[in-house]
Amino acid sequence: MRGVTDRGEDFRLGSHDAAALARAFAADGFVHIPDFLAGDCAERLHAMLRARADWRQVVSSESGAVELDRATRAAMTPEQRQALDDAVYARARAGFQFRFETIRVPDSAEARAASADPLAALAAWLSRGEARDFLRTVTGADDIAFADAQATAYSPGDFLTGHDDSIHGKDRRAAYVLGLTPVWRIEWGGLLLFHGADGHVARGLTPGFNSLNLFAVPAMHSVSEVTRAAAYRRYAVTGWLRTKAG
Repeated sequence: MRGVTDRGEDFRLGSHDAAALARAFAADGFVHIPDFLAGDCAERLHAMLRARADWRQVVSSESGAVELDRATRAAMTPEQRQALDDAVYARARAGFQFRFETIRVPDSAEARAASADPLAALAAWLSRGEARDFLRTVTGADDIAFADAQATAYSPGDFLTGHDDSIHGKDRRAAYVLGLTPVWRIEWGGLLLFHGADGHVARGLTPGFNSLNLFAVPAMHSVSEVTRAAAYRRYAVTGWLRTKAG
């Protein structure tokens, strides 16, 4: 990946033992893959995400997801911001809620091909050729044909409550999180948590860099709140491996 406007032809897989990863995924429904991308692709993706200004904050509401661009949020009064915070946390106490920033990638192959966005190029690369074959092998899902994607950035106070990614008609075979956070401390929160049937945490993962976490759908999980002590934002590209777009 030569630069932030590059079409992404240079995305390459790191050196991985796909057969061993497949055995681990089959046994556990989860696998952690360090050094997923070869070369300096991850560094360039991280730099690109830090420089972007088109992030949109998303939160859940009774009528669905609400998106707020940065200009809208900057124009809010302190009272409006407090009211939004109150509503977000009230919904989180007993139901599904989230708050983070996102840059979405279109599902359409035509829109991806026409885009100069490296995120669109990454999603297209994951959806074909060597990368798709690798993901099929690791997950054991030979019918994976498409990877959707969004960039995410979690700032202090951001979180994602428990859910299992299962939505009828989406044909999701696995979820993925490509970590793009070079420096992180466990104490800063933002942990990817898998929920055990006994109500305890079955597995917890610290935000990482150039690591791919793959897990079968459905799997109950959440992202813990990022604390005010966090020195950086938690960056990742996330999505689902599906049998079809749409």
